[in-house]
Amino acid sequence: MNVFGVDIGGSGIKGAPVDLERGDLAEPRHKVLTPQPATPDGVAGCVAEVVAHFGWSGPVGVTFPGVVTGSTIRTAANVDKGWIGVDAAAMLGDRLGGLPVTILNDADAAGIAEMTFGAGRGRKGTVIVLTFGTGIGSSVFIDGRLVPNTELGHLELDGHEAEKRASTKVKDDKDLSWEDWAHRVQKYLAHVEMLFSPELFIVGGGVSRKAEKFLPLIKGVRAEIVPAELQNNAGIVGAAMAAAAR
Repeated sequence: MNVFGVDIGGSGIKGAPVDLERGDLAEPRHKVLTPQPATPDGVAGCVAEVVAHFGWSGPVGVTFPGVVTGSTIRTAANVDKGWIGVDAAAMLGDRLGGLPVTILNDADAAGIAEMTFGAGRGRKGTVIVLTFGTGIGSSVFIDGRLVPNTELGHLELDGHEAEKRASTKVKDDKDLSWEDWAHRVQKYLAHVEMLFSPELFIVGGGVSRKAEKFLPLIKGVRAEIVPAELQNNAGIVGAAMAAAAR
């Protein structure tokens, strides 16, 4: 069965039909740049553009980079603050001509996909999925069950929000070497490990494609650390899974 997934990020909005038997994209994804400022109206137009690219007319799952309770946006760290308080499923459904929309936190979606089809398959205990991009997203699983909306990218690290120290965007903006950035990621993982004692960290986001450049440089963390197997498609797959479950 195919269901459509859309992943809203701070820099790009991407989507595709997803084959839920395989847990993979059924067609190559279509991506557009996130409008700046990323207002609800601007982003909704981009989501509609991505969906229309495929002529899709069924249920749509959508990820959002912030806390989502029910279908209402509660925080918006890397998009316009005008999102806060918006019933995003209803608003996006209207823009998509009445298609049923399910919305959830972006890192939760990526985590659900990784736990079902990727690096977290069959893993018990505490597993933490971290997505490195414009910010740092997190999803926490206890024996395969999601603890939603954890937002561990906003933990304090060295007197700053962690994602302001160790996101991929910070690496790019400051032109950090892999070694310098890995040191920051290491400090962040050690802090999260102190708080949660996970058995496994799964590192996702676009940078997971280059895991060999930084994961071997991370020392002193007891938990196993592996790259996301679905890489940057995990959010799209998880969004589609949420829409199918709904």
